[in-house]
Amino acid sequence: MSNSSSLTQFLLLALADRRELQLLHFWLFLAISLAALLANGLILSAVTCDHHLHTPMSFFLLNLSLTDLGCICTTVPKAMHNSLCNTTTISYMGCAAQLFFFTFFMSAEVSLLTIMCYDRYVAICKPLHYGTLLGSRACAHMAAAAWGTVFLYSLLHTANTFSLPLCQGNALGQFFCEIPHVLKLSCSHSSLREVWLLVVSCCLGFGCFIFIVFSYVQIFRAVLRIPSQQGRHKAFSTCLPHLAVVPLFLSTGMFSHLKPHSISSQSLDLALSVLYSVVPPALNPLIYSLRNQELKDSLRKLMAGFRGKNKVCRFFCRACRR
Repeated sequence: MSNSSSLTQFLLLALADRRELQLLHFWLFLAISLAALLANGLILSAVTCDHHLHTPMSFFLLNLSLTDLGCICTTVPKAMHNSLCNTTTISYMGCAAQLFFFTFFMSAEVSLLTIMCYDRYVAICKPLHYGTLLGSRACAHMAAAAWGTVFLYSLLHTANTFSLPLCQGNALGQFFCEIPHVLKLSCSHSSLREVWLLVVSCCLGFGCFIFIVFSYVQIFRAVLRIPSQQGRHKAFSTCLPHLAVVPLFLSTGMFSHLKPHSISSQSLDLALSVLYSVVPPALNPLIYSLRNQELKDSLRKLMAGFRGKNKVCRFFCRACRR
């Protein structure tokens, strides 16, 4: 038994017991993080530099790439460090910071996916009002409201979670600091206020999920009313990336936290946590770029520019050597 005032560190869940598997996890996480950093960095550069991509959907995609980078940089570096150094510890303040940023970026991801669903709904169901409902000022206001709300939400959650006395040791059943696992260490009689806050959070998340489902019901009804097959295919293809990202992100996260204890196991919990915290940030850029021809064209121009600069650099290097 320990008190939160005397805790200086937490023990995270080890990804593997054998040293060979720990190193394998290190290289796997390194590859995933580098792929996510490269892909999201390219999307950020393409949307920022190409004026053809200065559209509401691309603006929200830029914000989504920022959240993906934040998610990767919050959880993966510490997991890589622990696997490489064969340790499982994280400091008390480090755990609080990781919990805040993870809650912040994951909540921002849910908010942005909901806003992007609204963008698709207006584009297909109310195309004549698209410029009015989703002008540059409206998009900026929605993005600012989403970021500001999730910042206050994450700050409130973090302060409330770490204000509770922790009486159940310091071992977390997760490879990063997350609210439900920290709450398991708190005294049962003192965690009611955080439980109520989690109930409110679940209601908000479920509300976003219902809004997305309702919006896509209206979208599919509008698409089916389009007379030409080519028009239906084009309208549906604009929604396909969002339809691929939302189930991957929401289903794994909801199942991980709402599954019954009878089917819970350490290996299953670990696999699910990787699926909703690490995999989506790496796959989102690939999913969105595959179906967006303008984005693919912009990325080709960007890569061609990089190759041109490399040729110039190689020319000057050869000249210097001469």
